[in-house]
Amino acid sequence: MTDHTPPAVIPPVIPTRRTEAPSWNQRGALAARPPLPLLKLSTKRIGTAVYGLCTLDAGGRIADKAILTALGWEPQQRLEIRVSRGLVGIYADSRGIFTVKSNRLLYLPLAARRWCELGAGSRVLLAAYPEGGLLLVHPPTVLDEVVAQVFDSVWGAEG
Repeated sequence: MTDHTPPAVIPPVIPTRRTEAPSWNQRGALAARPPLPLLKLSTKRIGTAVYGLCTLDAGGRIADKAILTALGWEPQQRLEIRVSRGLVGIYADSRGIFTVKSNRLLYLPLAARRWCELGAGSRVLLAAYPEGGLLLVHPPTVLDEVVAQVFDSVWGAEG
């Protein structure tokens, strides 16, 4: 018998060195999406706010169905979530990658929770603006600053 090795069916692939910077997504349509904007809030509030308080669990769940009802957000509603200056802004966006879950709950992504120093058991103030379709999540650090400003304006900076 002779030792005969058949030719390779699939030739080896040797990667070449790229000279141009790779696109973040090679699939085309998604790569054309514009850069993510920062959360920009109007200088004036839009309409009347609906407030709620909730305690986040380990998964970042927001379990205030009254807030979602006020906003008119149904399960599978696509949302965009932005963080700016310690606030989390959530708003309806047909291109959003987050959704209202089938049990009418929202989950804050881990990155947003880390940026705002939120952990399991953190209490947050929710401010929904139905006319503007916006939900603002106020972490305790932001509330501390607001309360300190109100205290100083009412009582003065007495030393």
